[in-house]
Amino acid sequence: MFWGREPAETIKFVDDYCAWYRKLFPEVRSFEAFKYLHVGMISEIKRKTLPEIARVVGLGNEQGL
Repeated sequence: MFWGREPAETIKFVDDYCAWYRKLFPEVRSFEAFKYLHVGMISEIKRKTLPEIARVVGLGNEQGL
């Protein structure tokens, strides 16, 4: 599998945990979405919806998640 670039970094322990699952994702964007979902689930937002998670992790649109 070829990765064109390294995935964006998030929180260190999330990156370390998600690294175990990296080979399951054919594209780096899919792997980044996986990491962003984890960051959203541990965040302190009241509602864990995709638009809220996208806002917390700094994405302009929740479609990537």
